[in-house]
Amino acid sequence: MELLAAIDLLDGRAVRLRQGDYAERTSYGDPAELAAGYAERGCRWLHVVDLEAARGGSGAREVLDEVLAAVAPHGTSVQFGGGVRDAGRAEELLAGGVERVVLGTAAIEEDGLVARLAAAHPGRIAVGLDHRRLHAGPKGPARREVAVGGWLRTAGLELGEALARFEGLALGAVVVTDITRDGMLAGPDLEGYGELLERSELPIVASGGIATAEDLAELAALGRDGRRLAGAIVGRALLDGRIELVDALAAAAGLTAAG
Repeated sequence: MELLAAIDLLDGRAVRLRQGDYAERTSYGDPAELAAGYAERGCRWLHVVDLEAARGGSGAREVLDEVLAAVAPHGTSVQFGGGVRDAGRAEELLAGGVERVVLGTAAIEEDGLVARLAAAHPGRIAVGLDHRRLHAGPKGPARREVAVGGWLRTAGLELGEALARFEGLALGAVVVTDITRDGMLAGPDLEGYGELLERSELPIVASGGIATAEDLAELAALGRDGRRLAGAIVGRALLDGRIELVDALAAAAGLTAAG
């Protein structure tokens, strides 16, 4: 399982939100410096999200360029999302040094866009499925409702229904984020990810709630019929020092830090 260190961009800084709330943010300084630190210490992937672009703003192209330049000498790959609304923007990012582009809102609302891009760029397109778990009513189980527009709108789709739209495509990843856990350090939704492994052949990347190396180890060990998670994204736990990067990398790989 690959570890992806998360860097969220807002107003030129690296930040983390709580449960997707833009008013509940913590700043962690210069994004390029943070990215370089991760790359220098052996992180092979970064998951970078432009939060301003995700909610419809102009975005932070200059900051992304600085991040790409900072990690290039170390061979670290960048997976980027936030405000990628059309094929032109995706193509621009891929040509500009981003290894994998994540489409969220556009993946749900623009028919055929993901299929066309995945066919043109196998393994370099990802879909971001962000969802909130709604409490079960008296007549049925909990529903995982997909959110779009920087988590500000509902898509009217259940997570499994959305996932089924992309089966069979040459995607590099499907990033599944539990918004209710994001930035909360409450632990990942192991049960939910297990269900996704049972029902999908797509490469699933877990995001949201990871607080300890033990959480990562449990995700790495999670399997259904020989299928395992392709990756896990860690943000606040690394930024706050709750997990040392060396331990996170080892846990994601199914190893101990010493091994």
